[in-house]
Amino acid sequence: MKKTIGVFGAGNMGFAIIQGLLKKGWKESVFFTDVSKERCQWIWEKTGVREEGDPIALIQKADILVFAIKPQFYQETLKNLKTYIKENQIIITIAPGISISMVQDWIGSSTRVVRAMPNTPALIGEGMTAICFSESQYTQEERSDIYSLFESLGKVESVKEEFMDAVVSISGSAPAYVYMMIEAMADAGVLQGLPRDSAYHLAAQTVLGSAKMVLETKQHPGILKDQVCSPGGTTIEAVRILEEKGFRSALIEAMQGCYKKTKSFK
Repeated sequence: MKKTIGVFGAGNMGFAIIQGLLKKGWKESVFFTDVSKERCQWIWEKTGVREEGDPIALIQKADILVFAIKPQFYQETLKNLKTYIKENQIIITIAPGISISMVQDWIGSSTRVVRAMPNTPALIGEGMTAICFSESQYTQEERSDIYSLFESLGKVESVKEEFMDAVVSISGSAPAYVYMMIEAMADAGVLQGLPRDSAYHLAAQTVLGSAKMVLETKQHPGILKDQVCSPGGTTIEAVRILEEKGFRSALIEAMQGCYKKTKSFK
């Protein structure tokens, strides 16, 4: 990557982006700023990357600007900075509900915007990021840089912008649902007499392995589920109870609520 990256906001996702780029050997290309001086100090101690205290100076240094801030702060932040943003710069958003057209309204219609939705496993290089942008507006080198940035966090999937709000519920917010399931599985193990550490290890590795089975075998999850369910056995009894308690319906309803909340940011 030859481009310089300016990251606004050093929360979990901002830190993940900084960390991912450093792992790819791009230390000299990364700059950041954050309103919390304590957080900036922590980032420096963890990564060796110093804060660029002045947002305007950060804009002047960077070819690509990543706004890793809360969605409710986007409009005010971008409007305050728009006179300093150059026409050839690339803007990357990672906030739910913030569309490309919204950003262009706040900065200028000719602004080139990449809309992305990563998730927190990016902190360990196992993130899933969906991205959308009009590729015809970018050079081949710029397209490569955009993909490289997010590949430093894990896997990348290109989607149409109309699907980005759904991405929030299926991958952006979804680690929380998975953690809840792992916690519940471990609690059941503890109830049945397992030590807590062993219960968490068993549950987490089982979720990891099951996900890899879906990705690597390319088989339908229902087929893989059926392979575990012996006739009259223990697994089908557990599945029966999950169905009785509305496991699938609860998950779908939760994701619908997440989707509607994302829409409310518009």
